[in-house]
Order: sequence, then structure tokens, then C-alpha cells
Amino acid sequence: MNDVTLPDGERVPALGMGTWNMGEDPAARAEEIATLRLGLDLGLRLIDTAEMYGEGLSESLIGEAIAGRRDEVFLVSKVYPHNASRRGVAAACERSLRRLGTDRIDLYLLHWRGSIPLEETVQGLQALQREGKIRHYGVSNLDLSDMRALWSIPGGTQVATNQLLYNLSRRGIEWDLLPWLRERHVPVMAYSPIEQARLLRHPGLVQFAREAGMTPAQVALAWLLARDGVIAIPKTGNRQRLRENVGALAHTLTPGQLAALDVLFPPPRGPRPLEML
Repeated sequence: MNDVTLPDGERVPALGMGTWNMGEDPAARAEEIATLRLGLDLGLRLIDTAEMYGEGLSESLIGEAIAGRRDEVFLVSKVYPHNASRRGVAAACERSLRRLGTDRIDLYLLHWRGSIPLEETVQGLQALQREGKIRHYGVSNLDLSDMRALWSIPGGTQVATNQLLYNLSRRGIEWDLLPWLRERHVPVMAYSPIEQARLLRHPGLVQFAREAGMTPAQVALAWLLARDGVIAIPKTGNRQRLRENVGALAHTLTPGQLAALDVLFPPPRGPRPLEML
């Protein structure tokens, strides 16, 4: 398993598991839990969720899946911006802990920037950290101007990651935000790394994957895994798909293959607004 180093030196897997939309369909629950448990068996010990996902249903699903295995998991969750006041984030964290069936969240993120001042949010996150409720804190969907604002406040430089929409078809952050984060040793957690399965139907990627002896999903993940300081969190509630995702770890793209992907999915030629899903 490839690792990515957080700013404090802790190493986490470069390939984890996302859970957006999981836990919402009772008929899929058993397979989703089995998939998360299989992921842990295969070394995908980073699991990402949020209070927004099914309004807590995803967190409850994860809590059931990791019962008895909590110490194997690097657990990531996110707080709504409207809950990110000093008092609000404490209450939201308590609700997430209860649903997850744990006494701590390893990495707790502001889901996106809202109207509550970043300074107040960071104060709330630091208080949770002092209390042992969270181990690290970070952000999600913050653009370069947001990150600069964060960097100017006390505690803002202690963020462990910025979780962003990043995949072969969404490369805008490479122009300015990604280099800025790399200079400060802040990893990117790439959500929707397969573009919610839309990349699987891209004709050029399908042909590339066939010639490389991979699946399109494996190519998309291997491309992210080849990039320094990037953690990919594909979501699947299907064990067969999860095994396919894990198979990306067996493939290292060559410089020639990476160049060919740059032709299929060109890097940005100028600044772009931050994309979100």
C-alpha cells in the first residue's frame, strides 16, 4: 500500500474508501457493510464520511461496519459549514461520534466554507483536538484564496489536508492550488476520483485501459496514486468493484503512459474556479 505523509509525520494510506450515498438504501446495507469490511481486510484502512451523507446514515453504516475493528481504521468525517461555529462544531462532532460508535475521529474536516468565520471554526476544532475528540483537523473544498485566508489565522497552518474534487477530468487545481499546498506539505484528498463512474465511459480512457491491461477505474486511480501527496477515496458499496479498485495498486504507470493521459486529459493552461460536486 502506498502511503501519504500528513504534516505532523503520520502516514496514512494513499488509497482509501469513500462513502457518499452509502447507508441510504436498506436493501444495499449488507453488501455495503461487507464491502467496507473487505476493504479493511485488504489494507484500505482510511474511510471517509460526513454528517451530510444521508444526514448521518453513512456514519451509522460505518459504525456498524467497523465495530470491533476501530483501531484498524483512520476515520475521516466532515462538519456542515452551518454547524462550524465553536459551539456548533462541538455538538456536531458529538453526534458524529455517537453514530460512528467511537470516542474519536482521526481527521475532522470543514466540509466547505460558509458564513461562519474560519477563525471561529478553527478555534472549535482546536478545542475538540485538546479534548481528544479528534486527532487532526482539516478542510474540504477550499480554493486558493480560502487557503490563504486560513493560513493567516492562528491554528490555520495546522490543517492536515484539503479534500478536493480531483481526477483525470478535473485538473484545475494543478495550476495554482495544488502547488501552493505542496509547498506547505498539505496533502490533497481526492474525492470522486472516477468522476462518479463517468470516466469509465470515456472512449479514450477505455482504449488506453485495454491496451494497458487495466480497467478504466484502475487507470484513473493509478494516475492519482502516481502523484505525490494525493490520497484517493473512491466510493463503492460492491465487493467486486472494491477488489477492482485495489487492483490499481498493482500498476505503476510509466512516464510514457502518463504523457499519453496528459494528451487525453490536458492539464490546465490557466487558473480556473474551484470545481465541486
